[in-house]
Amino acid sequence: MNRTGEDMSRPNIIIVGGGFGGLAAAKALRNTPAQIILIDRTNHHLFQPLLYQVATSVLSPSQIGSPIRGILRNQENTVVILGEVIGVDKHQKRVFVSDADRQGVPIAYNYLILATGATHSYFGHNEFQKYAPGLKSLADAVAIRNKILQAFEEAEAEEDPNHHRDLLTFVLVGAGPTGVEMASAIALLVRSTLKSEFRRIDPASARIVLVDMAPRVLGTFSEDLSEAAKKQLEKLGVEVRLGQSVDQIDADGIAVAGEHILSKTVIWTAGVAPSPAGKWLSAETDRAGRVRVQKDLTVPGHPEIFVVGDTASLDQNGKPLAGVAQVAIQQGRYAGKVIHSRVIGDRTPGPFSYFDKGNMAVVGKGFAVLQSGKFRVSGIVAWLAWAAVHLQFLATSSLRLSVFLQWVWTYLTGQRGSRLIVNHHGSQLEKTVADPGIRAVVSGK
Repeated sequence: MNRTGEDMSRPNIIIVGGGFGGLAAAKALRNTPAQIILIDRTNHHLFQPLLYQVATSVLSPSQIGSPIRGILRNQENTVVILGEVIGVDKHQKRVFVSDADRQGVPIAYNYLILATGATHSYFGHNEFQKYAPGLKSLADAVAIRNKILQAFEEAEAEEDPNHHRDLLTFVLVGAGPTGVEMASAIALLVRSTLKSEFRRIDPASARIVLVDMAPRVLGTFSEDLSEAAKKQLEKLGVEVRLGQSVDQIDADGIAVAGEHILSKTVIWTAGVAPSPAGKWLSAETDRAGRVRVQKDLTVPGHPEIFVVGDTASLDQNGKPLAGVAQVAIQQGRYAGKVIHSRVIGDRTPGPFSYFDKGNMAVVGKGFAVLQSGKFRVSGIVAWLAWAAVHLQFLATSSLRLSVFLQWVWTYLTGQRGSRLIVNHHGSQLEKTVADPGIRAVVSGK
């Protein structure tokens, strides 16, 4: 993690995060005469909007993730580092990076772009996390997929039919796009793919509950589209409970508005919290902890530091920009263009302005809602538009083809891409053989 042998006359641009914002920034800097270092704690760019499809067995992890090195392989001015940024010294212009071998290695920068994304927020109830996992990474998606599929296996093996209902009750907390899409996807899973594969249980009898304190689902959409989505969920058999708070989540289930719902599978699809970038920078933040940035996305007093995506807080037309992929992409691209202009001595772009291309959410097979300005539509047309947009923004053409073919196959046959329960740890045999005493017996000594 040093610049030995590099051209020290070129400015050093560090991008922290290989998500939508960070990757867009890196691509915008592809022709910049500078050394670009992109740092991420995973080796892949993740298409987060389709994580729920991995969690519900529609797609496999490799269909929504691409190695960052592969995406940027033709960008010769860019170095990719697998590591985790743990702090920033904005006065000395250094970031501190840790990896498997070293801790807190300083790397100097001339320009810094923080695109560090967000994580789960349990609104002060972090004890819920143990029993209600969230969905932000491929590991989260695979763990939730395991949890959902394991519930059916346990129910099939359960001798007492009275316990089947509890094992097959799935509760999702949060009725935003992730919660709505997850709930509808689980409903399709149990009523199509799994319905003929079990003998002692009826998968279609599963209870799916969607809970939110808000008065309606998809609160950022218009009331008519929100109502259309709610009706579609109920048509799929999802029990929608709005205006109800979560009091407790434990190993036995969830307490909602004073009622305890027995469930072994509770999934958190509610709030998100930004990265600790605000603490790193000792900068002004909003109530959620996002860094307050200026119109050019820089930190006040530090024109060399840009913050984009879920980590940034910026108002436009009197409202804060939402933490969605399009905002991150446009901000990352803008930050890259500003830095490029400064490096080559060209005129810098004007203030950042977000172009809202609209919101969309899919609610089951052949049904979605789409809102763009005053244009609103629901049903199959919106679903086709949703599919086209999501395919377009996948990282590579090979992923687009793979996902398209899988969607067509699933639509026509109801069969899913990956329904494997994969526990990511060594087998008992491997653990046993690792023991010196057992190893001696195995080897005949």
